[in-house]
Amino acid sequence: MIPRHGPGILACNHSAYLDPLAVGYLTDLVGRPCRFLAKRELFDKRVVGWVFRQMRQIPVDRGTGDAVKALDAAVDALERGELMAIFPEATISLDLDPMPGKTGTARLAQLTRVPVTPVGMWGSHRVLFKHRKPNWTWGVPQVACIGPPVRIGPDDDIYEATDRIMEAVAAQVRRARELYPEGPSSRRGKEKKQADGDWWHRPPESAVLRTCARPDSSQEPERGPAQDRESAG
Repeated sequence: MIPRHGPGILACNHSAYLDPLAVGYLTDLVGRPCRFLAKRELFDKRVVGWVFRQMRQIPVDRGTGDAVKALDAAVDALERGELMAIFPEATISLDLDPMPGKTGTARLAQLTRVPVTPVGMWGSHRVLFKHRKPNWTWGVPQVACIGPPVRIGPDDDIYEATDRIMEAVAAQVRRARELYPEGPSSRRGKEKKQADGDWWHRPPESAVLRTCARPDSSQEPERGPAQDRESAG
């Protein structure tokens, strides 16, 4: 259930360019605007960047020291009681199955004590997917499933917490695939498959947890969210 009041974190799988619109539609159904964390490159695009800035979305400078600024902005938004949506995979999954999660979502939840609501979506990749011609056919189904919140404790291992979040997201992706109305048993489903092929189809059981990578033990120890906030000033 999407939180109707107070701060909330939605963790969603990412398999299509239209996923932010799908999530925005979901939150609009309960009367809540939603803010996103999005990679900085999108803000540099003429149209998309303007839309993101008007919607007060939060840019993330991935792989740089400035990435912590996005964490600070997200914490501030949650402290004001806003709703945040995050794609923990940080990019579109080219094989359509949930990818290993990045630790940012778990860090944000740990720092703010806000539970993470897992969301699994399926269908929008049939409309607009990476390296494929757009399919603007009317009536392509979209399914979204929302699971029970995942709570991250202050002392939880950040990698184990990330895996718990992604395991919950994967469970909702499986549900969404099971509920998807374009299965091979339906006549309309067969017609749709003939029209755009079956490249988009994946069985529910292939949506499973892929464990997030831990840093090499010889590298600098992983920083905790509190340390990150301190370094940001």
